[in-house]
Amino acid sequence: MWKKLTKCIREYKRATVLTLVFIVGEAVAETLIPFITARLVNQIKAGMEMRQLLLTGLILAGLAVVSLCCGGAAGLTCAKASAGFAKNLRHDLFHSIESFAFENIDRFSPASLVTRMTTDVGNVQLAYMMIIRTAVRCPLMLIFSVVMAYVMGGALATAFVVVIPVLTVGLILIGKSALPAFNRVFKKYDRLNESIEENVRGMRVVKGFAREPYEKKKFGAAAMDICKDFTRAERIVALDTPLMQICLYFNMIFVLVVGSRMAITGGGQTVDVGQISAMLTYGIQILMSLMMLAMVYVILTISAESIRRIGEVLSEQSLLTDPDDPITTVENGSVDFDGVSFKYSGTAKKYALSDIDLHIASGETLGIIGGTGTGKTTLLQLIPRLYDVTKGCVRVGGVDVRQYGLKPLRSTVAMVLQKNELFSGTVRENLRWGNPDATDDELIEACKLAQAHDFVMSFSDGYDTKIEQGGTNVSGGQKQRLCIARALLKKPKILILDDSTSAVDTKTDACIRAGFRSYIPETTKIIVAQRISSVQDADKIAVMDGGRIVAVGDHETLLRECAIYREIYEQQTSGGETDAEE
Repeated sequence: MWKKLTKCIREYKRATVLTLVFIVGEAVAETLIPFITARLVNQIKAGMEMRQLLLTGLILAGLAVVSLCCGGAAGLTCAKASAGFAKNLRHDLFHSIESFAFENIDRFSPASLVTRMTTDVGNVQLAYMMIIRTAVRCPLMLIFSVVMAYVMGGALATAFVVVIPVLTVGLILIGKSALPAFNRVFKKYDRLNESIEENVRGMRVVKGFAREPYEKKKFGAAAMDICKDFTRAERIVALDTPLMQICLYFNMIFVLVVGSRMAITGGGQTVDVGQISAMLTYGIQILMSLMMLAMVYVILTISAESIRRIGEVLSEQSLLTDPDDPITTVENGSVDFDGVSFKYSGTAKKYALSDIDLHIASGETLGIIGGTGTGKTTLLQLIPRLYDVTKGCVRVGGVDVRQYGLKPLRSTVAMVLQKNELFSGTVRENLRWGNPDATDDELIEACKLAQAHDFVMSFSDGYDTKIEQGGTNVSGGQKQRLCIARALLKKPKILILDDSTSAVDTKTDACIRAGFRSYIPETTKIIVAQRISSVQDADKIAVMDGGRIVAVGDHETLLRECAIYREIYEQQTSGGETDAEE
């Protein structure tokens, strides 16, 4: 895991190394200042020339400037290194998520992935900053100060033999006590983000059912739960300060009492005023270093859970990968299902699809009809290899889809879903997802075929109209037609429409299907629909029930031979079809 994280440093290695160099310079300068100051005090007491006094003063000023410059430079390079590290880490996380198969994504909730790319990365960034700066500076200051304290104070330094172990053990115990509460917080962050995402996405439903008070109460309870855990953890961590103060005051009293006694009784021969002042300074430096190390320990402890969560995503291997020698060209749009069975996980007891045998010639139009949960969408997702079959094989252009590279395979397949997504940007930018190089004339032609041109031109800015995030400023029917136009621009060899005209009326639906026949006659078209009118003119229709294909034939044949199809047809024709609202 650490190896994966260190790879994210990349171009910021220089900034990291420079931070370490500057930190060493700062630590050396800071530990030399008390030493020189102590000697200066003793020399002034003994009587020293003004010239020597000025020279020593200049040396002290120089060391102070060196310490200040090194500290400032370390702060700048540390900020650059940590921010760059976080940027690269988010980049690698996003690229890892983008490479996931649906089966991989199903293991993580969207809210959890968002938390990992925001809160968890922020924690790791802070930890990295502490590691390359504080975690290096404090041990150096601790070692240098202890060595200089023994050089300057001799027997007085024995105070640290008591203080350092007490403070170290106390800080470790405090950190370990706070850790469980911090770990619980991250799991609760996932649930909180999930609640926010769910409410924003379903705001219309919340308002429609007047559930705002309930949702506010639920969110408030989740936020309060996180607050309680943070409060509990911070209450424990707050014990660092009084423990530090106790050790600091003990050290000061010991040095002042014992040092003064030794100075008086020894006549300044063993310990003098300069050594006492230096010991006080070194004592503060040592204890502050331990205090800062304790903070580093707490932050690293908190970040350990974030590192583990990030590692889960970075270590997750996509279950769908290109073969060793992938085929890069799809000859035609024929699709064959040979003995296909599929289940979403290896542990699932029930197959979502069973014993599927279906053959679609290139350029043919296939209609698929069946009740909710019969496996229609699952069947379609196997064609562009969004999932791999459990048994059997799916062939496109006469070749097993597992032999193709993922990009060339998916480039030949266009899918339009019932709830397809539009992205932030203009209508024109959304359409060009299908073909980045499409001309304005091609955009207009595709929109006319998808029955979208008229309503686009009714907007004040036409094709430059801004689409809000999620396409919230267009209706369901308008969104579907724009998505169909986007798919047409791709000019795919296989066009899949998964109930993608459910939000348009039957007349518009018929016009769209007529456009398919004229614009992409050689494209294989697979249309999933709930309305028989949407598929009855297809070359053949497959009827699905319980994850199986129970009948295949044209409209007239199925009316005669398939009871399920006939029942659906009679229900829809006897009750009349209700046009969907746009």
